[in-house]
Amino acid sequence: MGRFDGRRVVVTGAGRGIGRATALAFAREGADVVLVARTGSQIEECAAEVRKLGRLALPIVCDVAGEDDVEQMVDQAERELGPIDTLINNAGIGRFAPITELKLEDWNAMMAVNATSVFLCSRAVLRRMIPRKRGWIINISSSSGLKPYRQQAGYCASKHAVMGFTKCLALECQPHGIRVSAVCPGGVDTKFSRDLRNDVDFTKWMKPEEIAQVVLFLASLDSIASVDQVVVRRFEAEVFF
Repeated sequence: MGRFDGRRVVVTGAGRGIGRATALAFAREGADVVLVARTGSQIEECAAEVRKLGRLALPIVCDVAGEDDVEQMVDQAERELGPIDTLINNAGIGRFAPITELKLEDWNAMMAVNATSVFLCSRAVLRRMIPRKRGWIINISSSSGLKPYRQQAGYCASKHAVMGFTKCLALECQPHGIRVSAVCPGGVDTKFSRDLRNDVDFTKWMKPEEIAQVVLFLASLDSIASVDQVVVRRFEAEVFF
């Protein structure tokens, strides 16, 4: 018996990194998982791993920044697996540059994938969760959603947007028994990070599995306690409260 037996979880950006680690962590604890990403081969591979754990896996190729795509994805998920009670908004991209060199197309892309997708996926799932009076929505933000970093203006702006949206979402969900939290990781050793940074020692960065365990803790809360946001930093990183 796992902590999440009978739960159905949607994870966006599930093909790699934090999303993949989170999907597999839920499966190990008994959940069936909807794997959402733009790259079919990655989520098919992850789906195979979920099935090896004895759980149902539904990979869906989806542009999470597209309204129609998201609505169709949630419809398919509920049609094939049943009512979705947990949503992990994890999809994200980063394009770093000084503000004077940041391209509008990169700014728009980060806003679409990092922020708009959180709104679209949350709205689609929420419309179905509200009548059931139960659910969990966990948004993967970033330390960049809480503090500024040089050459990350677009990324920070998109993640600050996630934090603002999460706070409003939590208020509106509260009367319906739906729990909303944000996770704000610092440096995590993922392909996302390695593609953007070549100046750090990744042996000292967190692993995706460590963030996945935080997500599972938040999704396990089902009593009086609730957690609004969790900041997860590298032990050697600067402390900020």
